[in-house]
Amino acid sequence: MEIIQLIKKDGKSLLSLYRTVSADLNRRGVHQWDWFYPNRFVIQSDVKRGTAFGIRDGEKLIGAVVVDAIQSSRYAGLPWIHQEAGQARCIHRLAVDPAYQGQGLGKKLLQFAEEQARGAGGASIRLDVFSGNPGAAQLYVRAGYRQIGTIRFPMRSEPYYCFEKLLSRSSHDLNV
Repeated sequence: MEIIQLIKKDGKSLLSLYRTVSADLNRRGVHQWDWFYPNRFVIQSDVKRGTAFGIRDGEKLIGAVVVDAIQSSRYAGLPWIHQEAGQARCIHRLAVDPAYQGQGLGKKLLQFAEEQARGAGGASIRLDVFSGNPGAAQLYVRAGYRQIGTIRFPMRSEPYYCFEKLLSRSSHDLNV
């Protein structure tokens, strides 16, 4: 299955995927996403900026990830490994349809995100993951991400873990 850049006509499919994943998470007691987030405005912005990517099974969108340089202001002050924020890229909203989980699609989307970040000149890649979703956190740990700290978002009862992974192995990176 090929990962493609999503376009305007994919917006409804992407919203549907996020709603399906949100419902599954909530059924499992993981209250990470809700009616407020991710919403159609966030999705439309991701697609318009060309930063949303997805995997299809036929016509059905079954996985997605956003890769860009946008960081939450809450990231400021965290002890990032790579301190130059302008050279960091971020992963947002990585999701796989529950019916397709366990097939390595999350890992495939994560590797794709790293390639996108590297191709855009990123020296590191960052993300935050809901602490109440240990399965998601484990995906990043297994992929070599290092937990940097925690942050909190408004209207969220639990903190989010922040992770980072260096993308290059220059001599500068080795001396960090």
